[in-house]
Amino acid sequence: MRGALLAVAMATVILQGASAQSIGKPGEDASLTYTTGQAVVPIFHGWRQNPDGTSDLYFSYINRNWQEHVDIPIGANNFVSAGFGPDAGQPTHFFPRINRWQFAVRVPKDFGDKEVVWTLITRGETIRAYGSLNPGYAIDDFLIQHEFGNSEVGHKWPVLTVEGAKQRTAKVGQPVQLVATAIDPNPVNERGRGRGGAGRRGTGGPPQLPAAEIRAGSVGGDFTRSTARGLRVAWFVYRGPAERAAAVPVFDSVVFDPPMFKVWEDQRGGSPWSPNFQVPPIPPGNKWVHTATFKVPGVYVLRAQAHDGYLFDNEDITFTVTQ
Repeated sequence: MRGALLAVAMATVILQGASAQSIGKPGEDASLTYTTGQAVVPIFHGWRQNPDGTSDLYFSYINRNWQEHVDIPIGANNFVSAGFGPDAGQPTHFFPRINRWQFAVRVPKDFGDKEVVWTLITRGETIRAYGSLNPGYAIDDFLIQHEFGNSEVGHKWPVLTVEGAKQRTAKVGQPVQLVATAIDPNPVNERGRGRGGAGRRGTGGPPQLPAAEIRAGSVGGDFTRSTARGLRVAWFVYRGPAERAAAVPVFDSVVFDPPMFKVWEDQRGGSPWSPNFQVPPIPPGNKWVHTATFKVPGVYVLRAQAHDGYLFDNEDITFTVTQ
């Protein structure tokens, strides 16, 4: 039952979305996949209680497109319900397909049966995710790991530290340095640095597509949901400027060096969820050094993520970029 949490949450969103009738509409396009042109679906992904009695409600999303990145600024088309929003830390840049555990909303211990609602409006569709303290949506560390296809009792969270201030400035075309240290507190011999899409340990995993059949332009491919085991760090755009040059989409407006692998669940290739992905080696001192170069001015939020295939740690840096 707990392993089916995402599917249940998706069904809840679909049923409660104000204009979600095209999602899973019988007899029409329910079984089709799309590269562009589809809506983004917010997902309530469960809650957990904190030691002080407060609780964190977690949200994810599904961008129904296989290639298109969608940008929805905070405002009339991307907001969280009153009392916690409209800006509750949600993303404004939406990568293709499934992107889990994006942000959390903390509610007081007397929250009771109230709800936190995240609303997204794209392609004329208004879709809402309803977060509550329903006991059926309670989660723990083991369930979070299970969502990534690699679960072990007692597994500890990786620890990520990003050097420097949380608020920074930069100029268009001038590289800025990003330095992150990530530590995996779990024993080294607990697991190997594995391939993506390998299936749950002990099951042998689902059959894999030959490399020749994994094409960057193809759609479909939800045949595996496991992610590669082994500590890795990636930077990506979590939020882009609300006003930007139309000729430079947010996805292309920041250049990382060294280049980043895909952080979204693309089973076709290039991400830790793809069958041919190899986790990069850990750098000396567990210190990852990158640069980011911005192409257009505006306010960005760059997110660093340390992931070991089981659990993850995020840290956000806000950049105000000028010409």
